[in-house]
Formats: sequence, structure tokens, C-alpha cells
Amino acid sequence: MITFLHGKLVEALPTRVVMAVNGVGYEALIPLSSYDKLPQPGQELKLLTHLVVREDAHVLYGFMSSPERELFRLLIDTVSGIGPKIALNVLSGISVTAFRGAVANQDIKVLSQISGVGKKTAERIVVELKDRIGAAGAWEALSAQRALSPEDQKINDAVLALMALGFKQVEAHDSVRKAQAVLGASALVEDLVRACLKKG
Repeated sequence: MITFLHGKLVEALPTRVVMAVNGVGYEALIPLSSYDKLPQPGQELKLLTHLVVREDAHVLYGFMSSPERELFRLLIDTVSGIGPKIALNVLSGISVTAFRGAVANQDIKVLSQISGVGKKTAERIVVELKDRIGAAGAWEALSAQRALSPEDQKINDAVLALMALGFKQVEAHDSVRKAQAVLGASALVEDLVRACLKKG
């Protein structure tokens, strides 16, 4: 499995990139969300990848961030009827945070506006992913709509980490607030999470 490429960006198009890595040229298909983050051709680049092996082809998909690649994998591995092409469309049509929020809020309308995703596919996405994404997705989407101060961002990140570990939203928020009161405003996200886990 090729997990990333580190080399020089040779060519960048909205749907694909070509990279030179130790004298070998690799082509990877990318979503628009990654295209926006690419450096200029000729510059160095680290691209996270996912290799799909089919009978007739080996296709490399590239991503500029871990959340993008994780969502791509979640879609192709979990939702029946979604292959790499539609998964790329999803990433091109909506941010990872907005997608998680739409699934958590069961917003079929938003999901079905993505190219290649009709109402039936949108409903299937919600049914098959809502337990995976759950309350943490809704919380994350809500937080992204408000501009958070660095202090609030830290609290937010700690709450999301605890929710990912199985805490309920309200108890995660209470625990983090209490931990911050004890540890002080300069406490890092990891410190807050660790303190809450010791208590919890």
C-alpha cells in the first residue's frame, strides 16, 4: 500500500496531480478540496494517498489532509454503492466538517446537492454513517460556524477528543471546563483530555 508521496509537484489540475518522486512520475486523482491547498508546480509536496486496485487498473487517490483521506475511506468502505468517484465528488462538493454535520443532522437536502449523490444515495449515507459520525459531527459543524478564540478552540478540540472516546457531549464539556479551571488557561489540549480521563 502506498500511503504517501513526497516529491516535486510536476503538474496540477483540479482533478489530478502528477508528482516526481525519485525519478518516477506518479499520477493521483484528487478532490477539489485538496487542489485548493496545492503549492505551485515545481515545489516540494507531501501528498497522502490511497491505492485502489481493480482488475483493470491500479488507481492512486491523493489528499492534502488526513481528515479528507479518512472521509474518503469511510465512504468507500462503509456506504454501499459509493465508489472512489462519488467519494471524490463528496470531498469536492462539501468540506469534511460540513459533511459530518449534515450526516449528524440527517440533512438529506444538503447531501443530495453534491454532484453524483442523489436523494437515495444521500439517505443511504445518513443511515450507514450516522452512528459513526454522531453527536461529535454535529458539535464540530456547529463550532466551525462560529469563529472561536484560541482558548475556546482548545476547549472545543478537547471536547471532540473526549466524544470520540465515548463521552456524551454535555459531560465532555463539563469535564473539560473543570479541568481547565484546575490546570489554567495555558493547558494544552492533551493535558485537558488526560485530566478528564483520569477523573472520568
